[in-house]
Amino acid sequence: MSKGIATMAKDSWKTQTKLIHDGVRRSQYGEVSEALFLTQGFVYDTAEAAEARFVNQGEDEFIYARYGNPTTRMFEDRMAAIEGCEDAFATASGMAAVAGALMSVLKAGDHLVSSKALFGSCLYIVTEVLPKFGIETTLVDGTNLNEWKAALRPDTKAVFLESISNPTLEVIDLKAVSDLAHAVGALVVVDNAMCTPIFSYAKDCGADLIIYSTTKHVDGQGRCLGGIIAGDKELIRGPVETYIKHTGGAISPFNAWIQLKSLDTLDLRVRRQAETAMKLCEALDGHPALNSVRYPTYKSHPQYDLAKAQSEAAGTVITVDLKGGKEAAFKFLNALEVFTLSNNFADAKSIATHPCTTTHKNVPVEKRPELGLTDGLVRLSMGLEDSADIVADILGALEAV
Repeated sequence: MSKGIATMAKDSWKTQTKLIHDGVRRSQYGEVSEALFLTQGFVYDTAEAAEARFVNQGEDEFIYARYGNPTTRMFEDRMAAIEGCEDAFATASGMAAVAGALMSVLKAGDHLVSSKALFGSCLYIVTEVLPKFGIETTLVDGTNLNEWKAALRPDTKAVFLESISNPTLEVIDLKAVSDLAHAVGALVVVDNAMCTPIFSYAKDCGADLIIYSTTKHVDGQGRCLGGIIAGDKELIRGPVETYIKHTGGAISPFNAWIQLKSLDTLDLRVRRQAETAMKLCEALDGHPALNSVRYPTYKSHPQYDLAKAQSEAAGTVITVDLKGGKEAAFKFLNALEVFTLSNNFADAKSIATHPCTTTHKNVPVEKRPELGLTDGLVRLSMGLEDSADIVADILGALEAV
């Protein structure tokens, strides 16, 4: 099978070019659009050929869809290229990527340090699942480097964090945390979903494994689930691939194909959404119905300087905290017309979410204040509608509060 014009990242290519061309593998038919290989297995010419493939599988040789697939490999190669990593492994969902990354590098008796401002399911993995397998976990305030220093130990095998937390949009000094972790020999595992692949700085700051829910910005159109783990080939084709292919968390080739094709427009979509986020922050600054407006690279964010030092923009999501708590938040949400009420983010459609009653409802009420989860907090994900309509919708809904 011909690989076509682009099988490896070209150092001179810009991100948008990589998003369209990198990792292409063309069949003997020379198709323009990347091919979708819907097959669970692969055929061998002889018994000797089957044995040889299982003994020493080549770069463009495949055995079983759970282990790999030409369509999936194109998606993995392209994601690795735009992240600046050697390799990547695609998973069935973002949470399959989180669980797979952590379980593949940790074992009973190991110690993990994690920031406590996490998406609800990530927090469940860290505090409920890992301890069941004998992995000790310590939670810290991710913004406090002294807490990271105090928690790290000689037996710490990994640290886990969200570069920008969901939904409170805390920003962690990723370079400083990576340096501290590497000093004790620990791997740095980063959930980078809020940051987006376009504005990512994880690899440059020292992250060893970089995780995305590709359900979010990569698909970005509300169609299917997916996840990716990117890093050095030794980690990806070693413990990560071994764990995921044997436990069944690999992505469907169909989903991989949808998200591969979505990469063509990822840069265009994300940059437009980030521009809208900034416009909305400017329109809401000082609004009397709000306690706060948060977007990491907007001037009102408490970690603005750090956020600007790490990235040109901070994703596609802002949060607002309404003064009237849950009652005000619900009135606001019910008055929205352009925004869709859902628990996803990073979609072509603008989405509004009330975390305390949906995505983070299982976080104990007494722990919510220390995580910044208030009853008035609303997460607003910018879509691709006209920015003027988005701003008008939010301002109009606030009049109902």
